[in-house]
Amino acid sequence: QVQLVESGGGLAQPGGSLRLSCAASRRTFSNYAMGWFRQAPGKEREFVAAISRSGGNTYYADSVKGRFTISRNNAKNTVPLQMNSLEPEDTAVYYCAASTGWVISQNGHEYNYWGQGTQVTVSS
Repeated sequence: QVQLVESGGGLAQPGGSLRLSCAASRRTFSNYAMGWFRQAPGKEREFVAAISRSGGNTYYADSVKGRFTISRNNAKNTVPLQMNSLEPEDTAVYYCAASTGWVISQNGHEYNYWGQGTQVTVSS
């Protein structure tokens, strides 16, 4: 069982930045591939970014590529998501997820554990 807690959400202006973080409870954190997903009002959940167990491989949705950066600190059991050049379309609840799979995936069904989410609002 892994408990995930997101933090760092809030209000940002277009073009601004926010840094989300996901803290995991499990000591064997490095056994999980990690991902970030988001869900905007009235829309389905969508993939944002994922990172492999070691942190050596990352994968991004086209909509955030070049603007968002996912990383991980296996010593601290955290997965930050740095979000730059924010756009109003980035407004959503952002969720952290953990997968026991060996290959990082953009498919939410491949993830076993989910956090409660943190709200990100981009507006002037």
